[in-house]
Amino acid sequence: MKNPKKTEIRTNHNLFSLMLSSLILLFSCEQSGSEEKDGWKPLFNEKDLTGWKTVMGAAEFEIEDGMIVGYAKANTPNTFLVTEKEYSDFILELDLKIEDLSSNSGVMVRGQYDADARDGSGLVFGYQIEADPTERAWSGGLYDEARRGWLYPLDLNPEAKSAFKMNEWNTYRIEAIGNEIKTWINGKEVSYVLDDMDSKGHIGLQVHSINNAADEGNKTYFRNIRVKTENLDPKPFKGDVFVVSTLKNKLADLEKEKGWRLLFNGENSDGWKAAYKEEFPSDGWVVNDGILTIKASDGSESMTYGDIVTEEKFSAFDLAFDFKFTEGANSGVKYFVTLGENNVGSAIGLEYQILDDKNHPDAKMGRDGNRTLASLYDLITADKNPRFVKGPGEWNKGRLVVKPDNTVTHYLNGVKVLEYKRGSEEFREKVAQSKYKIWENFGEAEEGHLLLQDHGDEVHFKNIKIKTLN
Repeated sequence: MKNPKKTEIRTNHNLFSLMLSSLILLFSCEQSGSEEKDGWKPLFNEKDLTGWKTVMGAAEFEIEDGMIVGYAKANTPNTFLVTEKEYSDFILELDLKIEDLSSNSGVMVRGQYDADARDGSGLVFGYQIEADPTERAWSGGLYDEARRGWLYPLDLNPEAKSAFKMNEWNTYRIEAIGNEIKTWINGKEVSYVLDDMDSKGHIGLQVHSINNAADEGNKTYFRNIRVKTENLDPKPFKGDVFVVSTLKNKLADLEKEKGWRLLFNGENSDGWKAAYKEEFPSDGWVVNDGILTIKASDGSESMTYGDIVTEEKFSAFDLAFDFKFTEGANSGVKYFVTLGENNVGSAIGLEYQILDDKNHPDAKMGRDGNRTLASLYDLITADKNPRFVKGPGEWNKGRLVVKPDNTVTHYLNGVKVLEYKRGSEEFREKVAQSKYKIWENFGEAEEGHLLLQDHGDEVHFKNIKIKTLN
């Protein structure tokens, strides 16, 4: 005969087990449903490095308290912990922390890995979102690792330099959708790039190479790494952030919203004319494959085909343009061109110098290099780091900003190279020492045309865009 108490106990235990299993199943379903609804998937299980592999250098990555910790190692190349899987369109979020100034780091997105490169030691290259602990403070900028260099230095968005915090956790959000890459740090909009070189690749974490043995063992921390690859909901930029584009004559929607427009449409010469004439030059200037080219002639200044100018005049503006020069070439982008001077050669105006510094004699003329690339011609020398100068046959990115208060800034490949104020005492002193001293109130017109110069050498332009500043 069965014991009724034991039967009751066994029944209650089975009922409790069934209820517990049901609760666990229900909780699991809710969690699974929530993850499926949100679309986020963890890239790091907080226990081991399943799904990841270390490549290139010999720095070590370890798991500590649910974090990935990268330890710097002296005299070894950059070390990357990359996903075994490749990703195309995605949104990535993670936390990153740096405790030491020598611990430069970054996050690879659509990163490329060539295991056979460098005699079999391998090479990681491609898009990297920077973690910069130095005073330069370019964290969140976009660096094209082992390929083109900086695509988005934070001189283009100086307000974002304060977003990254040393010795604290920083939350990165990176969107790589189509040909757009956007970055945030701690909710702050940082960089915006249009580029189509890589459509897919690895996600990676970097421990930068170091040469000082005293810095060996410095740590970089990563946690909460998650990715979303389906039903993507891109987060729009709300601020007036400068957009870098390597695409031909294309504007991002954000640029259109903020008042940017193309000055060269990539198809014809609409909006441009010959200096001192009402029509576009019949020869010399060519539009082909989205590029505006001045053909080579005899090297003289505006004596063969002539300069071209915008039909419009501008006062305060933000102008960006891509240019490529041939070996030994000379040209320029002029602004506040009034066409009122009776001069021989090129029309008079302030000039963003375009020059092959290594091969054109003008680089050694003037005063203290004030006729070199990106300088305010014959007036102010551009402070250039050679690392940010592209030579003959490569595309450079120029930018000049004229604010309503007459403060003018020149940029070269995203880096600020000079700043001055039109009409200031210092400006007028420099004019008095220059070739422009014969022109009354040189460079101080309220408005003027923009000009692309014919100096007898072959030079190419594209992505000419402008925004009027109120």
